[in-house]
Amino acid sequence: TEAELAAWGERFGRAAHAPLVVTLSGDLGAGKTTLAQAICRGYGVAEAVTSPTYALVHTYTSPRGPVYHLDLYRLESPAELDNAGWDEIAGAHALVLVEWPARAGDRLPHGAVLLDLEHLPGDPERRLLLAG
Repeated sequence: TEAELAAWGERFGRAAHAPLVVTLSGDLGAGKTTLAQAICRGYGVAEAVTSPTYALVHTYTSPRGPVYHLDLYRLESPAELDNAGWDEIAGAHALVLVEWPARAGDRLPHGAVLLDLEHLPGDPERRLLLAG
């Protein structure tokens, strides 16, 4: 459920240590931004976390360090990551959350934590979270 997803995300955020890149995959409406918001809360981000769909990247602060939240949905090619400062972001001592990571192609760093949300057939209120 959304509440369970949020609770899991907050626990994950509390346990996360930078530098860390986390990818969030799933169909539209699967809960990627909801999960990103929960991870940020757990990591200590106090401000509102919103979807960076149009801005491509939002930067947040926490007592533990910076958080970069990217939404690559509108990217047409991985080369467009250069305009967002991808190399600096991916190499920063930060927590980096990436929605729609497939659009980054081979530019995702090795060691990224891969999370995937899937709709459960016949139950629109629940999601399956796959990690790894």
